[in-house]
Amino acid sequence: MKTKNISKPIITAKPRVNVVTLGCSKNTYDSEVLMGQLKGNAFNVVHEDQQLRSDDIIVINTCGFIDNAKQESIDTILQYSELKEQGKVGKVIVTGCLSERYKPELEAEITNVDNYFGTNDLQHLLHSVGANYKHELIGERLLTTPSHFAYFKIAEGCNRPCSFCAIPLMRGKHASTPMDQLVKNAESLAKNGTKELILIAQDLTYYGLDLYGKRNLDELLRRLSDVNGIEWIRLQYAYPSGFPMEILDVMNERDNICKYLDMPLQHISDNMLKSMRRGITKQKTIDLVNAIRDKVPNMALRTTLITGYPGETEQDFGEMLQWVEDTKFDRLGCFTYSHEEKTHAHSLIDDVPEQVKADRVDAVMEVQQGISFDKNQEKIGNTYKVLIDKKEGDHFIGRTQFDSPEVDNEVLIDATTQYATVGTFVNVKIDNAEDFDLYGQIVK
Repeated sequence: MKTKNISKPIITAKPRVNVVTLGCSKNTYDSEVLMGQLKGNAFNVVHEDQQLRSDDIIVINTCGFIDNAKQESIDTILQYSELKEQGKVGKVIVTGCLSERYKPELEAEITNVDNYFGTNDLQHLLHSVGANYKHELIGERLLTTPSHFAYFKIAEGCNRPCSFCAIPLMRGKHASTPMDQLVKNAESLAKNGTKELILIAQDLTYYGLDLYGKRNLDELLRRLSDVNGIEWIRLQYAYPSGFPMEILDVMNERDNICKYLDMPLQHISDNMLKSMRRGITKQKTIDLVNAIRDKVPNMALRTTLITGYPGETEQDFGEMLQWVEDTKFDRLGCFTYSHEEKTHAHSLIDDVPEQVKADRVDAVMEVQQGISFDKNQEKIGNTYKVLIDKKEGDHFIGRTQFDSPEVDNEVLIDATTQYATVGTFVNVKIDNAEDFDLYGQIVK
């Protein structure tokens, strides 16, 4: 009796997806959501793996905010498209802000990219690689940060009219994520070991206006603060105009809300603030900073400034430099103005030479370096709760509640004489300090 040969179905393994993230923490979050969806579709997904495979699908999540970021994104696309030509990777897909803003130009100039997608095209991107968007995975992410902290996006887009900013062109209008969903997301992260939530949005303080008809960040903070396992909640990207002072009450009430506020102020000269369409004056800005510090005396204030905005005179800049010196921000970043197409400021003449812009940044940061040194010297002898982020060389490296990862000060602990576990909190007594680093010993 003859038996039939029954051929087994050929199962082809899915290609690996290698995600490359450029730009800000909002992009980091978006990449993590994408990776969570891919993993839910049984894809092997990695983040920025340098050991490339010939069948890798490269997904580049781009930034299109200012000139330097755009150039980095373009260079990265060119790099991987060349690797595709050489047969070292399989497909190249581009997503994020740059392709949202410049898709036709990119398609015309870099033709061997397989697909270009914008900031709101997640479902289409997934379908292009043979994956389905799974609604049951909403809130699920594959963290690219250490598991003990996570960027936590509470809203997308922006309704602010700032003249220099292209974010609304790339991210659209403000859209708050419902509060119940955010609490559920936070609970999921906490169960997986996340201890610190870093709240991000284009403007945190606008949260809730579109969904609940009022600014509702204070209620959200209380609900997130109640999530078991979350020991720190940090606020980034607060807008000064219409600042909801009630969130400061919550900071004072809840021990797990960091006494930290990132509030980009951009400038202080009334001429500049008016042209930038910031909706606030010099005096109101000064009053707001004073009111915040009065309400939360140990608050660490971080701000961001722009030099070389169109029409910025030596007097305007001098006013800003003096204000930085007088205000003594705890943390400060400074950037040169970037002339962005389709923004309101693009109709103005970009009349400050690039070298002058750069020199002004240097001048601001030199003043801030001195301020930071003095503030750090005052910390010597004090003991702080520190979250250990990593071990590097002979040091464990952590942060106090007054510092965000990657952009702020760090606490260094001698790993040759002391031991700490990454992702845990320890108490550290500061015994030395430099401009942007603190050194200390773990104490019981």
